[in-house]
Amino acid sequence: MVKGKTVNYLIAKIAVVLSLLIFFSATTRAFSSGKSEFPVKGFHIDLRCQIMTMPALKSFAKELSEFGINTIIMEWEATFPFKNHATLSNKYAYSEEEVDSFINYCSTIGIDVIPLQNCFGHAEYILSHDRYAHIKEDKKEVSQVCPMKEEECIEIFSEIFKEVASKHPSKYFHIGGDETYLLGSCKLCAQKAAEVGKSKLFVDYVKAMCKIVSDLGKQPILWADVILKYPEAVSELPKNAIFVDWNYGWKNDHFGDIEKLYRAGVTFWGSPSIRSHPDNLYLTQWNKHFRNQEIFIPYCREKNYEGIVMTSWSNGGTYGFLYDTNWEVIQMYPIRYVYPLSGFRIIVACYGEALKTEGAVNSQQFVIKYAVERFGLTENEGRALWEILTAPQEVIVRGEDLNKKGVSEILADTRKIQSKLYSLKPKTNLKEFDHFKLMFDIRVQYLMFKEVENEYESDKFSREAAPQFIKRLEPLVKEAKSINKRFISLNKGFLYHQELVEINGLRTEKLFKIYQTLQNLTKK
Repeated sequence: MVKGKTVNYLIAKIAVVLSLLIFFSATTRAFSSGKSEFPVKGFHIDLRCQIMTMPALKSFAKELSEFGINTIIMEWEATFPFKNHATLSNKYAYSEEEVDSFINYCSTIGIDVIPLQNCFGHAEYILSHDRYAHIKEDKKEVSQVCPMKEEECIEIFSEIFKEVASKHPSKYFHIGGDETYLLGSCKLCAQKAAEVGKSKLFVDYVKAMCKIVSDLGKQPILWADVILKYPEAVSELPKNAIFVDWNYGWKNDHFGDIEKLYRAGVTFWGSPSIRSHPDNLYLTQWNKHFRNQEIFIPYCREKNYEGIVMTSWSNGGTYGFLYDTNWEVIQMYPIRYVYPLSGFRIIVACYGEALKTEGAVNSQQFVIKYAVERFGLTENEGRALWEILTAPQEVIVRGEDLNKKGVSEILADTRKIQSKLYSLKPKTNLKEFDHFKLMFDIRVQYLMFKEVENEYESDKFSREAAPQFIKRLEPLVKEAKSINKRFISLNKGFLYHQELVEINGLRTEKLFKIYQTLQNLTKK
């Protein structure tokens, strides 16, 4: 009898052990197959231009939290209220109280706010000032710091990092480090690159910036593109550095052999995008961005990335400049603006769904469901909305797109889509839906102008033809003024009024310039 009990006890014990083994095995498989949830579910807010008002920032953060986002990476740039480096703050800079209020508010809704402070590439707003001109890589190009001016840079960025970090309780600090296109350009950098390679040139400087971050008690984050291209010295970077693999729809080895960094054991976060090249005020490649979520987020799960950060760029990150003598920068102009973030709630919501979905989110099904629940549309109308949003949109260059399709044909197709959009009758959240209408109205007007411009820039145009061209442009000028008013009205309170006026001015500048030139040509 005792023996029987002992046997039963042993059998029970073995069963428990086997159950635990099966559990841990399943858990391990789930983790290795990417089924685990990302600890960091982030969103990047770009304030280089299109400066959101503080109420809009808080409202947007609240929506992000409702979508399951627990992290915001804030690229404050010149909107930060610098003290010792107050030269850097622009006319839209927030007050200290506003920044404190935003970060404190985010903490109450479960969002960690991580600052992003560029210190290498994309330093235009710093290097355009005379105060920092001595650390430029190139006297004419103000996008990049010279890594051979390490001593001066450590002095400057130690102060800047300290100011920024003091406002952010987060344990993380993002130092940027992407798109250092001028790496190795100046004589000193070229000499070092020739001796030890561009990877060492890049890593030595980034290592110094990471030390500043570590000395502040923070963990450094940087974009991964440059180290992927030049990985030879990656082992010299801090072991706790986090590399953000940004992929907006290209192959995984787009920047370099990423497997090398996997083997090096570095920590990765992934980063898709909902607004990126070639998006501008006249087009949004919705299909590209939805597909980016469907493909890249599951890939990040498979590779056990520890976080995802959705980027949303307000401009292209490159600028044109108005210079004075000695290459003094008077004004910077973004190469392209993108339609404001106010018009992209649907794809932000899809991102939230993608983070919760095991495997790949089905963007089409999500949009249909969103259309029904958010706008009160039917399922058929939801399918129509999906087709409308994901219709091809490309930049027009010299009268045709990249596929050699003529502007007149593109215009005809876009007008059909515009008509289809206007046939949909949403019952709720009409303001949000109006952003779609305005986007397509802007695109149609843009294409109509491009049609005229293509002839204006050809041998079809002569001085005698000016009256005819004026007649064709007059309704476009009238429509532009109407769109300007709608743009300001629809984005009131989201962006600052003066910036809305500036964006309208940049969007219509070429149209008005040609129109005024034509009028002048008709004068006797």
